[in-house]
Amino acid sequence: MMLKAINPTTGEPIKEYDELTPEQARDIIDRADEAFRHWRTTGFAERAEAMNNAARILRERVEEYARLMAQEMGKPIREARAEVNKCAWVCEYYAQHAEQFLRPEVVETDASKSYVAFNPLGVILAIMPWNFP
Repeated sequence: MMLKAINPTTGEPIKEYDELTPEQARDIIDRADEAFRHWRTTGFAERAEAMNNAARILRERVEEYARLMAQEMGKPIREARAEVNKCAWVCEYYAQHAEQFLRPEVVETDASKSYVAFNPLGVILAIMPWNFP
């Protein structure tokens, strides 16, 4: 089955995509797991560098991404630009604060020492529906 992207403003088709087979989906998940195994051992400095790089790319390509949002979702271009810039800000925010957020937290218990550790879990599938506009 072909999946069709349609411009909600004009009703015109934008592009068609082949549906993935179960094997293709499994391959994508396997590659994501392989990447996860690399990133879970990567230090915060390198992760922050990657996040800051993502923010830089988002800002450099703000017009391209904003046009894509307008075309695919019918989002007004001004709002689309704001969303791209917000995404860049979020990347920078987590680049700056992730290490602090993920630092183990000491908790009081009957044990001599207890803490909560925030360890990487693995690949997570997010299904994110929206109803814009």
